[in-house]
Amino acid sequence: MELSRDNDGHYLHVNSVQDRHITVAGRKLENSFLLTPRRMVEDWPVADVRVLDASSIGGIIALQPELVVLGTGMCQIFPDAAFMAALLRRGIGIEVMDNAAAARTYDLLANEGRRVMAAFILQENS
Repeated sequence: MELSRDNDGHYLHVNSVQDRHITVAGRKLENSFLLTPRRMVEDWPVADVRVLDASSIGGIIALQPELVVLGTGMCQIFPDAAFMAALLRRGIGIEVMDNAAAARTYDLLANEGRRVMAAFILQENS
């Protein structure tokens, strides 16, 4: 899926989403990553949504988002309830979507100046 919105460079944006990679600000990423309007954390060590639990939120909360848009790959798969509850207890909202929907939602909210973070899960290429 190609995204065509031009953001005049005022935030890190998603250009396209494919099965095995996502392009952010012209850069092709093939491993899971975290993305905020001002920062990208590459190689987030999550290749499967089923490994997320309450202990998995450290890297996310360090970026201080108000909302996490979790892209779980090509299909929407909900993580363990303990993962979601750990974020909610800290006042951080969470929405779970497939990667294409997460990219569109992230770009829209980032363009509005929100403290949004996208957490994209990409399965390891074999």
